[in-house]
Amino acid sequence: MDNIVGQKSSLTWVVNIAAAALVLLWTIPTFGLLVSSFRDRDQILTSGWWQSLFPQEASVHYRAGAPDTAVQEGGLYVIAGNVFDGAGGVVSAFGTNSRDPAAFAAGETVQTNDGYELTVSEDGAYRLTSAVPFEGTRGERFFVTTTQPPTFTTENFVKVLNAEGLGRGFLNTLTVSIPATVIPILVAAFAAYALAWMEFPGRALLIAAVVGLLVVPLQLALIPLLQLHLKAGIGKSYIGIWLAHSAFGLPLAIYLLRNYMAGLPRDIIESARVDGATDFQIFLRIILPLSFPALASFAIFQFLWTWNDLLVALVFLGSTQDQLVMTGQLKELMGSRGGDWEILAASAFISIAVPLAVFFAMQKYLVRGLLAGSVK
Repeated sequence: MDNIVGQKSSLTWVVNIAAAALVLLWTIPTFGLLVSSFRDRDQILTSGWWQSLFPQEASVHYRAGAPDTAVQEGGLYVIAGNVFDGAGGVVSAFGTNSRDPAAFAAGETVQTNDGYELTVSEDGAYRLTSAVPFEGTRGERFFVTTTQPPTFTTENFVKVLNAEGLGRGFLNTLTVSIPATVIPILVAAFAAYALAWMEFPGRALLIAAVVGLLVVPLQLALIPLLQLHLKAGIGKSYIGIWLAHSAFGLPLAIYLLRNYMAGLPRDIIESARVDGATDFQIFLRIILPLSFPALASFAIFQFLWTWNDLLVALVFLGSTQDQLVMTGQLKELMGSRGGDWEILAASAFISIAVPLAVFFAMQKYLVRGLLAGSVK
């Protein structure tokens, strides 16, 4: 009698804990990415995002001003500045080489390897002096151990949003994603109704073929499909990539919608036919309104896939500045900024902002649509 319908299971707490764990696994990295996108490069390199609210101690190298910035004070040549550049912080130690970056206490005056005298104060002000003119074209390098208060900045987003071509990439992504989401839904809805409620020879084989296509990797079809598009004259165009995304998304769409439509009450369909409704009228006035949860759940999956896609876009659309989608533009931006983690964090969060908005707006239909057809 332990499995009577309506009786609360003793393992409910296990399900609740598992659900909470899955939510945390999804939200914690997203929140960490958001926090990192507002931090500067040095803070990201020296501490994790969970430490962003606390003062950070770090040992970093700094290069003094160039020799041509030196000024003469009496008989000395002086280069002065501040390692914090107005950001604020406290210097606890400094050094002249990487093997011992904290060799001297703040405020001491030491001699560098090139014979100059260096002083670094606690407030970050440094003073490099020499009895003879400074040589070379680059400033003297030294190391400082600092304690800086937590700081946040929007400069990372300004750099990304002002990057050349990113706005065009955003529009290209919308131009690709919206039709590539709508087209397979329209086609799959008609096909799913036919497979669920219309009797015709070969219907079982078509259903089996749809299920088989679900496991075919899209990479296997990229080259043959591109060759077909080029012969048809739609290669490297929006029409080509819309059809490509639609073809890759149709098996899942048909399978999902067919299962949902097959689970709708048969009495409603038969009553409509008795009243003289045609298949198209039944589909338009009864099936589509009742199938909205399944349509919305597939729309979420398809939009997320097309929005985040890079491979299909590069193959079927191109890689010029006018054709690159946003993921391609961000890849180009990071090509020359491989070590700028703050730029990467801001870029990643901008790229997921629209999918997150779509997901939260339609999430209530997701589970309802995925469970379609599982219970009769």
